[in-house]
Order: sequence, then C-alpha cells, then structure tokens
Amino acid sequence: MANMIQSAREKVSDILAEAYARAVEKGQLPAGAELKGSVEIPKDTSNGDYAANHAMAGAKALRMAPRKIAEALAENAELGGSWFASVEVAGPGFINFRLSDKWYEDVLRAVAVEGADYGRVDEGRGQKLMVEFVSANPTGPMHMGNARGGVLGDALASVLDRAGYQVWREFYVNDAGNQIEKFATSIDARYRQRILGEDAVAFPEDGYHGDDIKELAEKFFEKYGDEYLDRPVEERHAAMARFGLDRNIPQMQSDLRRYGIEYDQWFFESELHESGYVADSVQKLSDKGYTYEKEGALWLNTSRILTERLLAAGKKPEEIEKLELKDDVLRRANGFYTYFAADIAYHRNKFEKRGFDKVINVWGADHHGHVARLKGAMDALGLDGEHRLEIVLMQLVKLTRNGEVVRMSKRTGKAISLTDLLDEIPVDAARYFFNSRPESPVEFDLELAIRQDSENPVYYVQYAHARICTLLAALAAEGHAVPDISGVNAAVLSQETERELIKQLAALPEEIRLAARDYDPSRINRYVTELASRFHKFYTVCRIKGAEEGLLEARLLLADCVRRVIALSLDIIGVSAPEKM
Repeated sequence: MANMIQSAREKVSDILAEAYARAVEKGQLPAGAELKGSVEIPKDTSNGDYAANHAMAGAKALRMAPRKIAEALAENAELGGSWFASVEVAGPGFINFRLSDKWYEDVLRAVAVEGADYGRVDEGRGQKLMVEFVSANPTGPMHMGNARGGVLGDALASVLDRAGYQVWREFYVNDAGNQIEKFATSIDARYRQRILGEDAVAFPEDGYHGDDIKELAEKFFEKYGDEYLDRPVEERHAAMARFGLDRNIPQMQSDLRRYGIEYDQWFFESELHESGYVADSVQKLSDKGYTYEKEGALWLNTSRILTERLLAAGKKPEEIEKLELKDDVLRRANGFYTYFAADIAYHRNKFEKRGFDKVINVWGADHHGHVARLKGAMDALGLDGEHRLEIVLMQLVKLTRNGEVVRMSKRTGKAISLTDLLDEIPVDAARYFFNSRPESPVEFDLELAIRQDSENPVYYVQYAHARICTLLAALAAEGHAVPDISGVNAAVLSQETERELIKQLAALPEEIRLAARDYDPSRINRYVTELASRFHKFYTVCRIKGAEEGLLEARLLLADCVRRVIALSLDIIGVSAPEKM
C-alpha cells in the first residue's frame, strides 16, 4: 500500500545518489564517498516540501564545503518523471525539493483506489503479536483506569493490524488466587449477615466492602436461601466464588462490548493452575537454578536475574547495589502458588505454547515495578523477555465537571465505574478522550464530552465527516457525482489550502507506521483532528458548488477523499463517523 510520505523521502535519496554519481563523472565531486543523509519535511515549507542534509552529512568524507557539495548535487539532480518540480540549495547546504502536481494527483489516486485499505503499511511483516489489555480483577466493577486501558489497548491493536502485524486481542481473567478467596469470603460474610444479622457476623477488614458484594450475596440468598449456611467453609466459598464470577465476568464482557471492545480470547488463570502449567513453569525455573527455598516457601532469585541483565547492559556493580533488588515468592509455605508465578506461566504460555513473536501488555503506571521482574523471568526461561515483551504504562484518569474533580456517580452516588461513565456520555466521546498519550495523565471533562461545538474535539471531527456527506448528497442531487480519479485534472488544485489538505491525506500511512513503532495510538487522534481542521479551512476558502466544471470535479474528489480518510481514521480508534449531525 502507498506511503507517499516515505516514498517521497526515498525518492529524494535516490535522486541525490544518482546526482552524486553524475557529479563524480564530471569531476565536480571526488569519488569514493557513501553519500547518506536524512530527508525531512520542514516546518516552514516556503522554500521546499522536503529538505535533505546529504551535503552536510558528506562534507567530512568529501573534504569540501557543504554548500559547494549541495550545489553540485542540485545541478546534477534529474527530476524528469519524478514527484518533484524543482530543487534548490538553501542555507549552509540544505537541498530543498518542491513537490510536483503528479505527487498530489497520486495521493488522491491512492486514497480513491485503495479505499478502506488506505493507510496500511507493512511495518510488521506478518509477525504474530498479542495485545493484552484491561484484564480487570473480576471481583468488582471496572473503573476509570480500566476504561482508559480498554481504549488504548483496542486502538493500539487496530493500529498494529494496519501496520502489518497479525494481531490477537486478549483479556486475562484472574479467577484464581488470593483475590478470589477474598471475594468468596466477602460474599459469604454478607450472605451470613443477611440471614443471621449484621451484628452476628463480623465482616473481614481486608474484604471487599462495595455494594456490589451485598448485591451478589442477596442474589445468592434469593437462589439458595439458607441452604449454604451450615455447609463446610471450603464448599461454601467455592460455590460463592463461582456464583459471583458467573455474574461478574459476563457483565464485564457486556460492558466492554458496549464500549466497542471485542476480544479474540478471554484467558482464565484457573486453567493454568488446573493444567499444571504453573507448577511446570516454576519447575523449569528451578531446573535452571533460579529458585531456592526459605522458610518453607519457594523463591525466585529475581535479584540475580536482574543483576545479570543489568551487567549485560553495561551497569556497574555499585550502581546495581543501590537499586536494592529483591527476590520474589513463587510458592508459599502453604503450597499455594503466587500471582507472580501464575503471571510467569501465563507469559510463557504466550511465547512458548502459542508462539507469539511479541507480546504487548497495557498496564497502569502503578505496575511499573513489575515490568523488569516479568521480563527477567522470561529471560531466565530463555524466552527473550527483554525484546519480545513490551509493556505500555498508562497514567491516571481524573474526571472533572465544571472545573471540579468528580469521584462519585450522579446516578448511583458511588465511585464512577465504566458503566456509570457510559450512561452519562457517548461511547464515541469516551473512546476519543481516553485515547490520549499513555504516558500523560488524563483530565476528562465530562461537560466538554457532551458539548456539540468545535471545542469538543470528537464532535469537531465527526462534524467534518457529516458536513462532507451533506455536501456530496446535495451535489449528487444536482447531477454532480464524485468523479473517477482518471477523469480529474489534479493540477487545478493549486491553492495552498488544497495542497495542505492533500498533504494531510498523504500523512496517514506514516502516522500509522509511527503509532505502531511507538505504541502510541493517540497519534491517530491528533492526525484526524488536524485533517478535520484543514478540511474546514478548505471548505471556507475554496468554493465547490458553483465552481468551473473541472475545478468542481477536482474539489469534489478531494472532499470525498477526506471523507474516506476521516471515516477510516475514526474506525481505527473505535469512533463512529456519522453522516448526519
């Protein structure tokens, strides 16, 4: 698929390489140098659309002034049949290229011909990649961190798909371990309080105190009455844990589906335990000499693993010592495996059993300390966690309304959950606002999210799409259908606003490439907002209806190309593109 930005850069380098060969042949430049440099798009394009620094990069090797090299290269640059109309030297030796009409025409052709596939690149070359995200504890409602992680993970997966990876979306369900026992104990306490009275049964201090636990206990009582009151604790807790999970997990699935998120798989931690895979993974670490026993528990020598990694990376022993690295328990003295042991087994499963080339986890910033430990455990298992496991850490979410921090739902009076949020604001707004730079905290303005004006960025972009749809429908009614690219003379699109708009269309494949490289899907937000801005400016400055026929057709095609690209950009981040607003 076409990446007109990258292709233009490559063409500049090719032209300069050929120009160097000609200059050597003429005796203008000495032979034997490998003339390489960077090709950039300058912020100020008044002197050219692309700027190359090859002359300055090659000055040392050629033992000549950069400006003199640049002049020789510009003189010998052959532009015939290329995407460039002119080349000139600027400043100390920059070589500036100005785009020709052909490039602008080929951008429109790429958008029109490639359709829904426009923007796809082959950065991933078919690598098998998993994105694991949300993975919220199934013991309670999903919170704002989960809401943000859901959008970031889903949008990132879409970006990676369009960048040429085979992408698998996964939710890891922590349905085993201490939190599930605490979950069952909490339901049990509320259940017994329901029957015997609150004063008769103490609620565990470390239990889950939310109203959702009371509701589960009430539903359990409605179904079973006091049947479980005198059952053995183990039996009672097992039944209550299953009862709670059987309600919470489908609700989570439903909430995420409402949020526009579907997974390829919901992977259950319990399966790792029941299959013996956790025990086997721990045994493998023991076989490799990375575990030891202390006070009846089995420990992972995490400090040794991380020390080995840090030394290999060039850290000095005294620097490592200051980090005060600690070891981790894998199996407690009571024989139960820890969450960390299960997490190691789970990631081993991703790499070794299911064969993913790379795994990306979207975590909250509070999991920062867990990153190196998990990567180290993968290294210890010989699975190259350093290069194959990527962790995207996201910062906190702060909800505001009229400048005030909001912590409680107006509807429920409780801490705001994902469900509460989606009851108050549109899904499109939630997804657009939460798809921001992962490393930055989010201040989510609930009032702004529902405003229908240009201050609301998602409304601003969707309005651009709807505006184009209305325009196309009105012109179609007058007999002006969107023309085929073959019948359009793109050279008439010569105004600055038109060309800037086409340049923005051309930028999508490169933005997708960079978003995939940096694991930052928020680039698509910024891209499509800028595209909408340039369209609104174009629409104001450049008349379509009533323009001369050739110009009308060209502008009509341009508007339709913008419509297509806005729609597919919004689709990447899971936002709708309405035809009417």
